[in-house]
Amino acid sequence: MSGRFIFLKKKLDPKAAKLIKRLWKQVIVRNNSKISQFIEKPKDRKLIFVAAEHGNIEFLTILIREYPDLLFEVDENNYTIFHYAVKYRQNDIFKLIHQIGSFKDLIATLKHEKKGNNILHLAGILAPPDRLSIVSGAALQLQRELLWFEEVREIIHPLDAQEKNKKGKTPEVLFSEQHKDLKKEGEKWMKDTANSCMIVATLIATVAFAAAFTIPGGTKQDTGSPNFLLKDSFTIFAIADGASLALSSCSVLTFLSILTSRYAEKDFIWRLPTMLLIGLLTLFLSVVAMMAVFCTTFFIVFDDGKRWCAHLVTGMASGPAILYIILQFRLICDIVSSTYRRWALFKPRKHNFSFKEEKATEPKKEKLLSVIKKFKW
Repeated sequence: MSGRFIFLKKKLDPKAAKLIKRLWKQVIVRNNSKISQFIEKPKDRKLIFVAAEHGNIEFLTILIREYPDLLFEVDENNYTIFHYAVKYRQNDIFKLIHQIGSFKDLIATLKHEKKGNNILHLAGILAPPDRLSIVSGAALQLQRELLWFEEVREIIHPLDAQEKNKKGKTPEVLFSEQHKDLKKEGEKWMKDTANSCMIVATLIATVAFAAAFTIPGGTKQDTGSPNFLLKDSFTIFAIADGASLALSSCSVLTFLSILTSRYAEKDFIWRLPTMLLIGLLTLFLSVVAMMAVFCTTFFIVFDDGKRWCAHLVTGMASGPAILYIILQFRLICDIVSSTYRRWALFKPRKHNFSFKEEKATEPKKEKLLSVIKKFKW
């Protein structure tokens, strides 16, 4: 197994992890200069920054457990592994920042020596395409970018959030400029999705409304009441038809609200995804109710004989509902995960690593001083 493959692979093989632990224990007994030479890579790239860029949390955890100073290593641009985590949207690496105590404040103040970008500016820069594509749809991609920006904002001082880079741009201005095209794509994607779903919901509402006046089995001429009024299947038919009409109408109104939204950046965090989720769920339930209306009609008609025909139709009618779930499952999961479980995206892991200071090469006091000296103000 090549060295490059080991530290770029996010999920390490147990044997590979065991090998890295043994090799690293032999490295840390050397002095700091030898350790620095070991982690250097060609073209002035350090091993830990390449690993952070690719999100290899297992590899970094093994190294950090034995040599905590790696958390505070900076590259030629004065960036730490946390800056790389933000730049390349590696949330597993970024979670470590919540476990380093007061050093978090020091890291948050570091910025690019030439461009003047701090860690929030990096959150304002558009993520690489491979990190954007982990969620479906431009609107949800913009939502993920906004969540990253808000999360990074929480770890820095309010004054740093308004700091300008060398081009005179604050993080918010940089975010708006970098994500201008993605915002347009997100608005178009949301409108196209809402428009298509609204057409389907409108058709279902029309069918449900018409079914209410086309009673299966007809009515009695003298009283006008349905002939099969006392049958349980007729009761299910009436309830399902009313539910289908109500749910499809709610779906239409929800998608109409999406089409008439103002589409501000903040709306993509919670409001628009929530309305889209409500619209999709009510549309699904209206499809199920419509299929129930269709099936109960056969049970009413074939109640006295050939019930196998009604059962066969019921089995076939379940197909559209199952197909809907299959086609929309990924989208619904992304909406729920990004909107209602976003805390899990940046939630610190417990016992992710523990410092083994007794194995460090310097006394604790001298180590802390040496770490502080590494910061360039």
